[in-house]
Amino acid sequence: MLSFDNTEVAFSGKTASDLRRSYWLFKMVSNSALVSFGRSFTTFAINTHLPIRAFIKATIFRQFCGGEDIHECLATVESLGKYNVGSILDYSVEGMKSDADFDKTAGEIIDTINEAKTNRHISFAVFKPTGVGSISLHEKVGAKTTLSLAEQEAWKKIQVRFDNICKKAHDNNVQLLIDAEETWMQQAADDLTHVMMEKYNKERAIIFNTAQLYRKDRLDYIKRACDDAKSKKYFLGLKLVRGAYMEKERARAAKMNYPSPINDTKTDTDKLYDAALQYCIEHIDVISVCAGSHNENSSMLLASLMEKKNIPHNHPHIWFSQLLGMSDHISFNLAKEGYNVAKYVPYGPVKNVLPYLIRRAQENTSVKGQTGRELSLIIKEKQRRASAK
Repeated sequence: MLSFDNTEVAFSGKTASDLRRSYWLFKMVSNSALVSFGRSFTTFAINTHLPIRAFIKATIFRQFCGGEDIHECLATVESLGKYNVGSILDYSVEGMKSDADFDKTAGEIIDTINEAKTNRHISFAVFKPTGVGSISLHEKVGAKTTLSLAEQEAWKKIQVRFDNICKKAHDNNVQLLIDAEETWMQQAADDLTHVMMEKYNKERAIIFNTAQLYRKDRLDYIKRACDDAKSKKYFLGLKLVRGAYMEKERARAAKMNYPSPINDTKTDTDKLYDAALQYCIEHIDVISVCAGSHNENSSMLLASLMEKKNIPHNHPHIWFSQLLGMSDHISFNLAKEGYNVAKYVPYGPVKNVLPYLIRRAQENTSVKGQTGRELSLIIKEKQRRASAK
């Protein structure tokens, strides 16, 4: 019977040294003042070339990232694969602005698809729309703003990058997740992703859009998207997450005096997320779903919905996903019971991945109970191992 309390399974791939490192890391990120200081200091230190790169790579980078390049990630991919946990290689370089940077990122994503084509432990490829084009241009296109000639050319380049990546995924039968962004640019990404799904999801779901269920409108969006897939005869790929930009979204809405697109309470978000899971299971003939969640209740709900519908644990349309370095008690216990599970494995040069790492630390500090739960499980496993000696 599925349980998320089995720490022997959850940490089966962790050495005593790994557990100690994780324990002290989560202890540090439980302190909001320390996280705030660490954010400022590490950014300053990296930018002024202070010699702390080795320390970052040995601590927070090692916890949450697979390596600095694809080759470095392969040991992590292989380690996870031993426990039937797949990997999603996520090139997590952020803040790029030039065409050369966008082209480099697109090339990197194609390299991850090439690796996934021959590596059975890599379950998906993934990219962020703003990794291959500017957020301001996405915002203008989504708002139907008239573009200058230069902007029209820039948007065409974005469309070409999107299509090149999606075609590569389709031709190599590699599932591809397209991550979500802020609401003010998401419409353009949605529209472009749906063009790709209609084009490349004829036989199965290859291209997956991401729905952030902290948005009040996303369940309605999912229903419309399903209707569109049915009418146009393609498969709908969906990754469901709660959302990553809540404070930024609310601050912008207040500043610009429009209603916040974000649910008023976490309970509202939890209800929408679980309703989305139920809808996807009810339409599993058309929808392939990747449930990205660190929430035990939602993960258990999806498993129970599958049981009620007599859906096999390894049904190809249903995946569970968590981030590397977090919620191993969910990932490994699900995998032990035969469910499809894949970990996001971020990678990239330490300096360029630093914004991602800072966000991970902040999220662990701000999400109620997340760090405490991680610490309690680590302590429980350390005690279990000590008593077993």
